Amino acid sequence: MSTGRVRAKKKASSVDQSPDSLPLRSSGRQVKKKAAETADDDDEATSEKKYRKCEKAGCTATCPVCFASAAESHKDGYEKYTAWKRIWTSNGKSEPSPKAFMADQQLPYWVQCTKPACGKWRQLTKEIQLTSQIAKTYRCGMKLSNSTKTEGSDQCSMPEDLRVAEVSDHWWYSMLILPPLLKDSVAAPFLAAYYPDCVGMSPSCTSTNRLLGESNTVKLEHLKSMPNLAVSGLNKYFQPFYQPNECGKALCVRPDVMELDELYEFPEYSRDPTMYLALRNLILALWYTNCKEALTPQKCTHHIIVRGLVRIRCVQETERILYFMTRKGLINTGILSVSPDQYLLPKEYHNKSVIIVGSGAAGLAAAKQLHNFGIKVIILEAKERIGGRVWDDKTFKGITVGRGAQIVNGCVNNPVALMCEQLGIKMHRLGERCDLIQEGGRITDPTIDKRMDFHFNAILDVVSEWRKDKSQHHDVPLGEKIQEIYKAFIQESGIQFSELEEKVLQFHLSNLEYACGSNLSLVSARSWDHNEFFAQFAGDHTLLTVGYSTVLDKLAEGVDIRLNFPVRNIDYSGEEVQVTTTDGTMWAAQKVLVTVPLALLQKNTIQFNPPLPEKKIKAINSLGAGVIEKIALQFPYRFWDSKIQGADFFGHVPPSSSQRGLFSVFYDMDPQGKYSVLMSVVTGDAVTTIKNLDDKQVLQQCMTVLRELFKEQEVPDPVKFFVTRWSQDPWTQMAYSFVKTGGSGEAYDILAEDVQGKIFFAGEATNRHFPQTVTGAYLSGVREASKIAAF
Repeated sequence: MSTGRVRAKKKASSVDQSPDSLPLRSSGRQVKKKAAETADDDDEATSEKKYRKCEKAGCTATCPVCFASAAESHKDGYEKYTAWKRIWTSNGKSEPSPKAFMADQQLPYWVQCTKPACGKWRQLTKEIQLTSQIAKTYRCGMKLSNSTKTEGSDQCSMPEDLRVAEVSDHWWYSMLILPPLLKDSVAAPFLAAYYPDCVGMSPSCTSTNRLLGESNTVKLEHLKSMPNLAVSGLNKYFQPFYQPNECGKALCVRPDVMELDELYEFPEYSRDPTMYLALRNLILALWYTNCKEALTPQKCTHHIIVRGLVRIRCVQETERILYFMTRKGLINTGILSVSPDQYLLPKEYHNKSVIIVGSGAAGLAAAKQLHNFGIKVIILEAKERIGGRVWDDKTFKGITVGRGAQIVNGCVNNPVALMCEQLGIKMHRLGERCDLIQEGGRITDPTIDKRMDFHFNAILDVVSEWRKDKSQHHDVPLGEKIQEIYKAFIQESGIQFSELEEKVLQFHLSNLEYACGSNLSLVSARSWDHNEFFAQFAGDHTLLTVGYSTVLDKLAEGVDIRLNFPVRNIDYSGEEVQVTTTDGTMWAAQKVLVTVPLALLQKNTIQFNPPLPEKKIKAINSLGAGVIEKIALQFPYRFWDSKIQGADFFGHVPPSSSQRGLFSVFYDMDPQGKYSVLMSVVTGDAVTTIKNLDDKQVLQQCMTVLRELFKEQEVPDPVKFFVTRWSQDPWTQMAYSFVKTGGSGEAYDILAEDVQGKIFFAGEATNRHFPQTVTGAYLSGVREASKIAAF
């Protein structure tokens, strides 16, 4: 060990992570002073030898100090360092250097006075270990010892250390030798499968200790095999971070890598992102730990535990990062309501005005975000109700039945699951069992269903292979390509399917038409599943038994919504955008967000001046406006229970290909088994078939099917029913979008592009990753709110 003196021509090593540190140097061995050394020798050395100043710019220390001398004695200091090094090596990935030791164990903590009129930063004495509670309650002059807090005379008038002001300078962060690693981060339970120092956390903390005693190689292999870790007490659908062994999962971030938009917003962290990752991961963890309250910078700061002046910089950066994440909709989203004095973004964002056309999931999501940001927003809705393609019927006894959407496809990280958590709503997990019942009442042998499901998926795999080298010009209808592949398979294999197997295959094709929202003759073979190239929502599929309207109604609270105001014209030729409704009323705002269904854009229901760009018009017309209709029936009793034995749904094997879209699946709308409501769908060509029938005729056809499926027993007449007519709704005219033959998924991105920074677009048909869903519509609204706020 160095005795503290610097010999001629020997370079002193620089300080650790922060300019508040003393210069450090160590030869790596301890040199014992001899008792025989005289005071004269020391005096002579002091007078003749000159100490070398720290080579780190800005450091005021003039005397280098051995890091082991930070303890009571060299021996104690070295033992402490050795113990720390053992833990760091077994738990972390970075080098356990003396500089890292000083940064992690020896630098003093800095804490900010919580008095609103003060806010000054104070350095704690060496023996004080900063905790979240101390950071949350500290005031100048507070005496901290033995876990008791006593406040001395008011010391807020004492000047702040001059070094504090330097921390805010732009050059200060670039001078750090080591990035800060947070202690006892709230993110630790989420990131137990990562090396802590790779995700901005200190390896020396008990909250991050894992697999002590194993080599890094063995540990790394173990981590790769670890399953997704559940955090105690957390909603099982909240998984904001990728785990090392995971494939793509929607709305997940890698805790050890900055995303592209983060690098664009914070380029100063591109060289070393450790500080950014530490704070971002902490903020995300805090949000998912309590998503029912708005997360503010103040709620984050007392969780930032790190030694040195760098803690001040971390607190300052937390505000920037939190505002960015709020604007992007990563946190502080969902059904949160905030008062005017608690807007989620600072005042510089408030000087905008926005008109939103349409109050579906996209429009309400955008309005809620913008309102919470502090931006003036108003919604113009053509109908007498909000919700768009979400429309719940609550007239059935004890049951809510969605005339539109009601199923959540994949709940992990789904914002609908987040909003259900915020509202205290439970979703019903849908089981996988789906018995296929033939007309005549027989349940199809599961082995036949599995066999035909295998062949059906094999056909789609061949479609995937075929399209790999095909451009849009080579596209063909999906139905035509499936038929071509099927015929080729029959000819080449010599396999002959039975009549029942052919019918079961038709059932699977009807399911595909349900997914696409269209007859397969209109759907692109090249791009029918374009969104599957992106990470999708994983986990359970659930039934939102209370209905989506419960969520959307909450989103609408506090938002200025004008019902019965259909928009006729949008003029964006001037500085402000002028919106004219059908009654002649004119509205003006800086920005307009259009969230109407694709079908209305295709039929020019709204006139734009100037006309929309040709590129956008082409994209609008390259997509299809799919139609699905639904029928719901309430019976005097549950006649189906004994046959389907608790399954959430059952399938109807169609008697022919022409009838495959008529009531192919029936859903039991009451998982508790108390009420007697079934819901079914009409898809593909069958939509056109029922278009010319009245509701009673559609009911009669549905009852004919049910009585065939349950032929062995009496099926009672329903006591109540409805049939939807989305295709005939003048302000909807569709269910959800699909890619038409010759089109591509890129059209969704083109639809999402703004026009001149004045006209913005949202809705399921603008979300390339998650089209056709309420989730996709909601996220498109959040996306556009972020863009509008940033303009």
